[in-house]
Amino acid sequence: MIWIYLIITLLGNAPPRVFDVPNDGGNALRVEWQLPPDSLGKVDSMLILRKTLPEGKVDTVAKAFTNHPEFVDEGVNYKKAYRYSILYFIGPVQIQSKWSSPAKPIASWIDTRKIPLFILMILYTTILLVYIFTARKGRELYLRPIAGLEAVDEAVGRATEMGRPIVYIPGLSTISDVATIAALNILAHITKKAGEYETKIIVPVRNPVVYTIAREVVKEAYYTIGRPDLFDPGQVYFATDSQFGYAAHVSALMAREKSATNFFMGMFWAESLILAETGASTGAIQVAGTDAVTQLPFFVVTCDYTLIGEELYAASAYLSKEPLLTASIKGQDQMKLLIMVAMILLSLLSVFGVNITLGLF
Repeated sequence: MIWIYLIITLLGNAPPRVFDVPNDGGNALRVEWQLPPDSLGKVDSMLILRKTLPEGKVDTVAKAFTNHPEFVDEGVNYKKAYRYSILYFIGPVQIQSKWSSPAKPIASWIDTRKIPLFILMILYTTILLVYIFTARKGRELYLRPIAGLEAVDEAVGRATEMGRPIVYIPGLSTISDVATIAALNILAHITKKAGEYETKIIVPVRNPVVYTIAREVVKEAYYTIGRPDLFDPGQVYFATDSQFGYAAHVSALMAREKSATNFFMGMFWAESLILAETGASTGAIQVAGTDAVTQLPFFVVTCDYTLIGEELYAASAYLSKEPLLTASIKGQDQMKLLIMVAMILLSLLSVFGVNITLGLF
């Protein structure tokens, strides 16, 4: 029975150690304890006991892991102090360690792990404000040309010359999708262009909520250019909420109306190739834009121009030339450039064995 005596002596006289968990709101303490050597016996199970001060109430916090002598107690309050003890079960023997010294969690004012993110946020905000003030002063900001957006005037002009309508599809998703919102912003600009040349634009919509908003977008666009008489309530309509039923309807619409220009903007799924192939078979000029990675290949091979991913989001700034939107795009581009440069520099430092700065990210 000497081994039982040794275990009792070793564990019973060894109170757990308690540490504050840094960078938190004062609601966690880390408890560490020791296990007996393998030669003395195996611990079957353990319970972590917590005494709240000054009340002295004892609670069983959790059942600890026998192979991991550490536990983080997230049920504490920074206004109180706590003591801990470990109750060991080794066969028929129960051994309770001494109570630890009182420990009180500390509420941190600043999470030091987020300081690099805070610095990046301040840097980005500064860059963005500089470009916004520059744009408001009337200075023109350069944005790299995007072929799909540069071709909008050409696409609208083609429909005008041929005397055929424009078919605009704002995706098949709901209004909660960012791509749908971007598609509606582009719809406003294209409607204004079409209204200037009195070119008919048809907007079949799958989602009822998107239909309501798209109808108001088109109506407002005509009012903006001073031609409210061009608005026809029937040119924006709800087709069906069936995915392939909608694809069949739009395909028939493009074949029947012989549209000269087709715009596919927003979120698309398996119906994308059906729509784009039908439009291509009618000889229409087609401009697509989506952030659906799986559908981009189909648009690339069937459409004349394709906006890829983020280009769809930036389209409203490119087309409207509104200073605030343009400055936002410029600021984002500059921040991306800085991040790319930082990644390259950190990679080079890592190659040469300098990994100190990598911990910041």
